[in-house]
Amino acid sequence: MKRFIITLSALTFFAISGVSTLALMPTQQKEANSSSQAIAEEKTATFNVENMTCATCPITVRKAMEQVSGVKSVAVDYESKTATVVFDPNVATPAKIGAASTNAGYPAKPVT
Repeated sequence: MKRFIITLSALTFFAISGVSTLALMPTQQKEANSSSQAIAEEKTATFNVENMTCATCPITVRKAMEQVSGVKSVAVDYESKTATVVFDPNVATPAKIGAASTNAGYPAKPVT
């Protein structure tokens, strides 16, 4: 009788574990789909940035552009006087990003 109760308990435990695992699978698939959508909704824009004359200018440009909502990353190249920005096009636009740099004293125009 004891053996029967132990076996029944073990089978019940494994059955409950399997059901909970199956219940979690759709959630994991939704998370995978949403992360692939997030990657698909990123754009990159390159800007020509005027008036950069010293080593601290790129820092100011980067910080100004990063303040725009939707901007993911900014890389400023002092030598070529350009800034490459990764942003969410649903939130930010190249015009807003360029305006932020312009307002900081460094006019930025998107490269076409």
